[in-house]
Amino acid sequence: MITLIIGNKGSGKTKRLIQLANEAVEKSNGNVVVIEKGAKLTYDVSHKARLIDIEQYNVSGFDAFYGFLSGICAGNYDVTDIFVDSTLKITGRDFEALADFVAKANELASHSEVKIVMLISADASELPARIDADSVKI
Repeated sequence: MITLIIGNKGSGKTKRLIQLANEAVEKSNGNVVVIEKGAKLTYDVSHKARLIDIEQYNVSGFDAFYGFLSGICAGNYDVTDIFVDSTLKITGRDFEALADFVAKANELASHSEVKIVMLISADASELPARIDADSVKI
């Protein structure tokens, strides 16, 4: 299942992601992965989570990021949760492509039995209507 945390810059999205990731670490019987752009969450996220700086892998764009997420799921069957900070900085700000990406990532999450939480720095009104309202949390 995919959960989107949507809000403008400064609305507390990253603090919520940190809280959710640390809670997931405590509850999970597997691995929790946190993907960020730049190493800024090192001291906030539990050391038990796998923290990945996406810049080290030169990933940008929706297709490359989808492949990266697929590789994480395929490479380790013990991943239970994936948290993504700064999604639009990784993929770009094309909201129609974002809607397609969310649908594909939701299928990946269902197939891999992984919960994915992504932060979207935008106003909810900017997103296409086809992004499932049930997956959106503000």
